Amino acid sequence: MGYRVAVVGATGAVGAEMLNILAERDFPVDQVVALASKNSVGKEVSFGEKDELKVDALDDFDFEGYDIALFSPGASVSKIHAPRAAQAGCTVIDNTSHFRMDPDVPLIVPEVNREALEGFRERNIIANPNCSTIQMLVALKPLHDTARIKRIVVSTYQSASGAGKAGMDELFDQTKGIYETRQVEPKKFQKRLAFNLIPQIGNFLEDGSTQEEWKMVVETKKILDPEIEVSVTCVRVPVFVGHSEAVNVEFEHELSVEEARDALYEAPGIQLIDKPDELYYATPVDCVGEFDVLVSRVRKDDTVPFGLNMWVVGDNLRKGAALNAVQIAECLVDDGLI
Repeated sequence: MGYRVAVVGATGAVGAEMLNILAERDFPVDQVVALASKNSVGKEVSFGEKDELKVDALDDFDFEGYDIALFSPGASVSKIHAPRAAQAGCTVIDNTSHFRMDPDVPLIVPEVNREALEGFRERNIIANPNCSTIQMLVALKPLHDTARIKRIVVSTYQSASGAGKAGMDELFDQTKGIYETRQVEPKKFQKRLAFNLIPQIGNFLEDGSTQEEWKMVVETKKILDPEIEVSVTCVRVPVFVGHSEAVNVEFEHELSVEEARDALYEAPGIQLIDKPDELYYATPVDCVGEFDVLVSRVRKDDTVPFGLNMWVVGDNLRKGAALNAVQIAECLVDDGLI
């Protein structure tokens, strides 16, 4: 049986990856439609290696008769059109932040909380978590199942692609401008990103944290365990694709490095790349195009009774966004939910 699928935001970086991954993973489709703003109508986007789709306008698109809509158009657009699609009987998997903390909308990472999909019919909308939350929780789920996590302290090193095509373009233009000794003023980012780091992703909140940091805290509690304490610092770095995270974890009881490595090695969606004496560890370059989350440098933290450190890298356009959304759709099909 094939499904009718709409990809909303098809001209963006994540939308393009959604189309690529649907084709790569042979998702059972009878029809795929690419949707975007009226400014993009008539443009062509790739679906697989051979097919080209002409973009239709989202504003007046009728979702009736479509089975699944993969949304990545921005939160303000999803706020309007995702409920419209859901009410037409089309199951929405939304990659924006708008629905994530809605108590009636499941927030899903298939390797972590697939069972939470059961409640999606309340709104007919499923939320895709933040990219950094996804890759961290894929890595932490097998450890939490083994020793139960009390506290997470994480610093993220997030690529320009987390801000979409405009972010990657700005990094490229700034880097080129520096070599050409000309000034390129920041537009997408708060400060110059090329040859620099920016300790701000999203607006600052009253407590001094940023929106991105807040997302990781509340999403971790909703997806993995509300009792876990989470401290986050999010940093934008001059990398085009691939987010990295230095993760410190405190457990309720002892978990040795060997036990942690065994759990990670056996877990779905993870590649354990951890032989530092052979320079065998993951970097953002290594994760580009990968479906899995890459985990390296698993080691003991002696400053707490039961602690470990680890390094986690993932393709934020794939597992951090598009792939996770397609995997949710695959779960719906495999579990007979649509």
